[in-house]
Amino acid sequence: MILSTRSLTKQFGSFTAVDDVDLDVAEGTIHSIIGPNGAGKTTLFRLLTGVHAPTAGRVTLEGAEIAGRKPHSIARKGLVQSFQLTSVFPRLSVLESVQAAIIAPTRRPLDLVTRYHRSVEGEARALLARVGLESVAGSQANSLSHGDQRALDIALALATKPKLLLLDEPTAGMSPAETQKTTQLVSELNRTTGLTILFSEHDMDVVWGISHRVSVLHQGAVIAEGSVAEVQSNPEVMTVYLGEGEPLEKLPA
Repeated sequence: MILSTRSLTKQFGSFTAVDDVDLDVAEGTIHSIIGPNGAGKTTLFRLLTGVHAPTAGRVTLEGAEIAGRKPHSIARKGLVQSFQLTSVFPRLSVLESVQAAIIAPTRRPLDLVTRYHRSVEGEARALLARVGLESVAGSQANSLSHGDQRALDIALALATKPKLLLLDEPTAGMSPAETQKTTQLVSELNRTTGLTILFSEHDMDVVWGISHRVSVLHQGAVIAEGSVAEVQSNPEVMTVYLGEGEPLEKLPA
């Protein structure tokens, strides 16, 4: 397993946001985390990335303990989350944004005119081609459509060469066409590069379409984990997460 948690717990005062979670993410898979609003998905991701320190429990990445480490330390070890990052480089072009992300570990991300910065242009263009943005490389990053901005977010995360990519609601706010494009991008990245992807998502069509494994959170605890078919047929999932009387695979997104 590339990522594992054991008895992972996060309490805020008397409120338990993540409750004794055991999670195993196999290398090279797409693993989704689903659950109703308030289930603890975002808090779980913040524990994995070091934004929050756990109250109890363990998190291991490739067998090494990372719980409680600072976010930048965890990112350097290969666990990277894609945020809506275009605001980081608001005045840069799409290409320059990716170039800056590539050289950020060198502590020279603002040095945009050096020979070293220009030397990574080919790598940056290759990343843009991978996420389908090569045609807008010269556009200002904040001028992109919502769907293309999320693709750029993924390119910026890929620039750090992650071993495990976390995506939090990657299709939120997208049109059906943008959702389909983003879903295809995530699936293609996994298929062609073997990149392990852990994501949370409310759109069940996306979850069922690309997930190898699914974990279901409810009130901070994992109530089910398995293949898509196993989760779809789990009575507790249908009752607790989706409500009785509605087949899981037919629930609207």
